[in-house]
Amino acid sequence: MKTIAPALEVISNSYGSSFTYTKHAEKTNSKAHLWHYHPEIELVYINGGAGKRQIGSHVSYYTNGSLLLIGANLPHCGFTNEMTGNTDETVIHIKPEFLGNDFFVAPEMKKVRNVLNQSKGGIAFGGETKKNVGKRIEMMENQLPFERLLTLLSILDELDSSEEYTVLNADGFSLELQTQDNDRMNVIFNYVKDHFQESIAIDEVSNLISMTTPSFCRYFKKISNKTFTEFVNEYRLVHASKLLAEKPISINEVCYESGFNNFSHFSKSFKQYTGKSASQYRNEHKIVIQ
Repeated sequence: MKTIAPALEVISNSYGSSFTYTKHAEKTNSKAHLWHYHPEIELVYINGGAGKRQIGSHVSYYTNGSLLLIGANLPHCGFTNEMTGNTDETVIHIKPEFLGNDFFVAPEMKKVRNVLNQSKGGIAFGGETKKNVGKRIEMMENQLPFERLLTLLSILDELDSSEEYTVLNADGFSLELQTQDNDRMNVIFNYVKDHFQESIAIDEVSNLISMTTPSFCRYFKKISNKTFTEFVNEYRLVHASKLLAEKPISINEVCYESGFNNFSHFSKSFKQYTGKSASQYRNEHKIVIQ
């Protein structure tokens, strides 16, 4: 069986800058399909559209774009593809010590320090925060390096003041992973991403990371605060949410394309997960992607 190697992304700073600013035009982010991690903190703004968010052990479906702050070494998958429907995806990468080891210790940096620390679990911002900060992130493209740095610090300060946010791994995803743990979790996440439409045997996954099945189950629960079965089911339900919003196929087809082999189980699980039936969800979230 082929083992999918984890991807450690190596990031270089933008020219003349202490951090990296990259704007991907629609459909051009080559990292979109890969689980990866890096030592840099990542600030992402997707200006519209809908797609999956896969950060740590959290999976969800977003609409009307997304504004995310992702902590250092927190594994995640890309957020856009040819079906997302956004115009651009802007990504900023900053090393935790990018302005020196003591810069964020300064009293003036307390709020920035707070939000960067909270980003270890991954944060999604919504409402007016997403709209206003998103515009400012896009404006940075035409700023000179010093002005761009000041804007970034101001944005981080503003994010800490926002109440329109959700910590995505609030239930205890192990945030201080060792390199070996990151490697193992990336193998697991990649396997689920590629095989969730099939029946997944826990012993096959445990073999991928050279663990016995009982050890693997304890290990995954310790790191993610959920069982492996719960994670796989959530992944399938999020994919079902995406299909319901984006594809004009029957709910029965959505069930089986999402990896469920029992329609009644799918219907019950979907309502428990979203609070809505599949048909209600489709009516409320239906979108048209060109």
